[in-house]
Amino acid sequence: MSINCAAVDRLIDSMSFTQKVGQLNQRLLGWKSVERNAAGRLVASDELKQEIDRWGGLGTLYGLLRADPWSGQHWGNGIRPEERTEAIAVVQQTVLERGAHGIGVLLSEEAPHGHQALGGTVLPTNLGLGATFDPQGVQEAEAAVAAELAASGIHIALVSGLDIARDPRWGRCEECFGEDPLMAARMCEAIVTGMQGEHRSKVGHGGVAVVLKHLAAQGEAVGGRNGQSAVLGPHDLHEIHLPPVAAGVRAGALGFMAAYNDIDSVPCCANPWLLKDYLRDQLGFDGIVMADGLAVDRLEDMAGSIPAAGRAALLAGVDVSLWDEGFTRLEEYADDEQVVAAVDTALRRVLELKAMFGLLPEDGADTAAIAMPSADAIAQATADGREQAKRMAREAITLINDGQSAATLDDIRSVIADAQAGPVIVAGPFADDFGCFLGDYTAPLPADEQSSVYRQLVARLGEDRVLLAAKPSDAPADQWARASTVVFVCGSTSERSYDSEFDDNGAAKAVTEYGATCGEGVDLSDIRLPWSQDDMLGEVAALTTAPIVSVAVCGRAHVLTDVLERSAVTIWAGYAGQYGPQAVADVLVDGADMSGRLPVTLPAYPAAIPVRYNDRHSAAHVYKDAAEPILRGFGYGAGSLAAVTFSEMHADTQSHPGEVLVQVTAHADDHGAAGAVNLFAHVSGGRRIPRLAMLVDSVYMDLNAGERRDIAFHVPCDRLRDVGDGQVQVTCTLDGDSTHTVTATLPGEY
Repeated sequence: MSINCAAVDRLIDSMSFTQKVGQLNQRLLGWKSVERNAAGRLVASDELKQEIDRWGGLGTLYGLLRADPWSGQHWGNGIRPEERTEAIAVVQQTVLERGAHGIGVLLSEEAPHGHQALGGTVLPTNLGLGATFDPQGVQEAEAAVAAELAASGIHIALVSGLDIARDPRWGRCEECFGEDPLMAARMCEAIVTGMQGEHRSKVGHGGVAVVLKHLAAQGEAVGGRNGQSAVLGPHDLHEIHLPPVAAGVRAGALGFMAAYNDIDSVPCCANPWLLKDYLRDQLGFDGIVMADGLAVDRLEDMAGSIPAAGRAALLAGVDVSLWDEGFTRLEEYADDEQVVAAVDTALRRVLELKAMFGLLPEDGADTAAIAMPSADAIAQATADGREQAKRMAREAITLINDGQSAATLDDIRSVIADAQAGPVIVAGPFADDFGCFLGDYTAPLPADEQSSVYRQLVARLGEDRVLLAAKPSDAPADQWARASTVVFVCGSTSERSYDSEFDDNGAAKAVTEYGATCGEGVDLSDIRLPWSQDDMLGEVAALTTAPIVSVAVCGRAHVLTDVLERSAVTIWAGYAGQYGPQAVADVLVDGADMSGRLPVTLPAYPAAIPVRYNDRHSAAHVYKDAAEPILRGFGYGAGSLAAVTFSEMHADTQSHPGEVLVQVTAHADDHGAAGAVNLFAHVSGGRRIPRLAMLVDSVYMDLNAGERRDIAFHVPCDRLRDVGDGQVQVTCTLDGDSTHTVTATLPGEY
């Protein structure tokens, strides 16, 4: 929908200062805006009515459909999929009837990895999606999520993607696409294009506006402590943390969320360089900046008061608040010319976004004519989302160890397929667990949609063949002795319970002994597997001579040293989403290929962290008690591409001005293969200490059996050059394989 700038101007001129401020607020928690009457029908709550009356309208409403332990919404009291139309209609009609200008309310929802609502699609978390190295696949999956949101009457999707996993102690690593800025940038571009369409073509037409979070450098927080200081210089800020931001702007993102942390003491929510000079002036961003939940109020110590905190955030470039009181106190600055001008600027951005969704009254109309959700469209979009979730779960599964003992994965598959072989024992704390695959920011799923690795294997092999032993003592000694295979399901979980305690922003506050071990609010000082799982695996190994397949369900880079040593095969599953258990069973029983690659570096020791593939100095042989601190490197994957051979690799610096063209020929074996082929570079000759390696391009390919294909990597010279004089030498390596390396020299053009 085109924006009628004159109509927006007239609306702004007609509003009081209080009404303008009201359009910038997102204070009300959406699930509190409706309630059920005696007949069980949804009606507007008094809290919603009071909020509308206070401001003469409503700017943005957060989380109307959200369901999870923090909101307290579940299948017994929350808004079910078939009630979405009713809920949206109640809210929008109440806002139009009680508001002063006939303006509808923007509805924002959490969608970090699918829609966080009852019946919403649950994709793998970003760390799992990062393991696919498949931006096109992510784009298609996010398009399906956006279709569901749009069909449900939602306008804004709050989507993680900007954060880089720099320290595995940080509980929110699961929300990152990994530790690499290029892949994060491509995934953010995929999110925006999938949800908004090319050139924002789907916004208001089956798509939603994306608010990418979190801006910026939240993954760099000291000690992996959530929301704390990021201590880094401008070069590393631009090289590591800002590429996903720039990619999001290029793709047309309509929003960014300013993070909790500060960068060298300046909080992101009050950083005019970040939100104005860089984001708007340098990148040309023209959408809204939203603060993270209660982040404005957290400026109180810096600003001196809650009202001053609101003023500081507004003047720094925040347009829309989230739950805080600071923006509600902007009324106190009605005589402050800077605040008045900034309110008008932010208001224009909000109203222009509303115009894209038909939330402003047309010329001559008193109120907006808002289209209501379609139940059929919701059902179709949700079905499409389920198929995308299944596909991405399969792509996320990563083989990180094969044939550690005499048994290989193929050997184990043959034994599992032999109905006459001994029992398959599914062991470990997550053997019969579903929630471990889902990650944080997930709504509860109905019981009939829940599964586990144990239940999936039972469904395929039969109850008589598969035994459950969450603890070693759960199976008798004779069964351990007879076992043909042990599947040990280990890792971590971000699942919250409905009796958990939470901080005021929804982060986990108190975690029970066997509660969440990952996610927001669950930063850890020890990244070994929780609950003594290494010891448990040792007990299992002592009870049986059967080969062990370990399935690591992880939301961060846990130490898996003991797991690899004691397992014939180790599969890394990230948080693969609602179809994670099926994907694991597909691998073990159906022989499905594993195309995943590690999106993070796995440390070999709990205190030898952080280690990243793109550090400037190697950590090898530094610690006298941990000579080799890396267990598995970024991009490692021993799956379907392992059988692909490469030849005829060469670099061309002449044919394409401004880039290095690296070409190589791939040969598939007689089974075919799919997955990402990554190109890394090491640069020398500048005036900075170079990174050990940089991912400079990645090509996802699908090869038929016996196929031979030429692959071209296009590497912009700007990614290779640094400030310096003279020539720069670039060594390009294919997936860390020193047998496939080419060297090119770039002229000294700076």
